[in-house]
Amino acid sequence: MDIEYRHDPDLENEALNALWTTAWGRSRPRDFQPILSRNLAHVGAFAGSALIGFVNVAWDGGIHAFILDTCVDPAFRGRGIASNLIERAKMLARDRGAEWLHVDFEPHLTGFYRKLGFAPTEAGLIRLRD
Repeated sequence: MDIEYRHDPDLENEALNALWTTAWGRSRPRDFQPILSRNLAHVGAFAGSALIGFVNVAWDGGIHAFILDTCVDPAFRGRGIASNLIERAKMLARDRGAEWLHVDFEPHLTGFYRKLGFAPTEAGLIRLRD
């Protein structure tokens, strides 16, 4: 099946919550509309009408953008979908005025993000909620 990538698709909470549950195995239902209405961009990957991948590009309203929520349905992993989502997100962020694109990730994803051009940085993180 061909994968179609859409920039800034109109996504319903139901589709995003279903993808989150499938991709991460657990998820509380969320309202994504406030997030989508304020972001710089988002990209969806579709198999037919089904949302099977997603990435969000948040931003500070200036020159910094942030990759968030990269996910792919496990049944579609290993096909380069996540890489395509990130590459499209990079292009959209650049075209929409971002000068820096940041990403935080878990250690097992280091190789993935390095291959996509992300360089190591010193950063800090604090968990505010469990």
